[in-house]
Amino acid sequence: MKVLLSRRIIFLLACLAAIAVSPLQAAPMSFKVTLTGAQQVPPVQTAATGTADLTYDPATRVVSWNITYNGLSGPATMAHFHGPAAEGKNAPPAIWLTQKGAAVEGPIKGEATLTPEQAQQFTAGDWYVNVHTQANPNGEIRGQVIPPKS
Repeated sequence: MKVLLSRRIIFLLACLAAIAVSPLQAAPMSFKVTLTGAQQVPPVQTAATGTADLTYDPATRVVSWNITYNGLSGPATMAHFHGPAAEGKNAPPAIWLTQKGAAVEGPIKGEATLTPEQAQQFTAGDWYVNVHTQANPNGEIRGQVIPPKS
């Protein structure tokens, strides 16, 4: 009887210790990124605007997107997350938001699982969304991804 009771107490204490030391899981974050030509580097004169509705789950490192836009100089040719780059700086594409080489149709929707390094950059605000067109191959509209503070 004493051995069974001792085992139960040890098990209960082990469970409580595991709960106490396990990291709290952060809740998914949803936020909007405004896309404009003025945010391009160098700035692009365009009437185009857009919005990237993003959701990021830190527990799984999955980011999902729904990007809408209007007024582009022509059809969108591709879209990416670029980084790492602070606001006002350029960086190479980090994640394709459209299928590489395929025609782009809006809205642009998808999701990706980030590597630990990408997740750190993303949550630090070091990525931007860029929508490209034939007239503006370096990007016509852009917006810095700045996740809400937890």
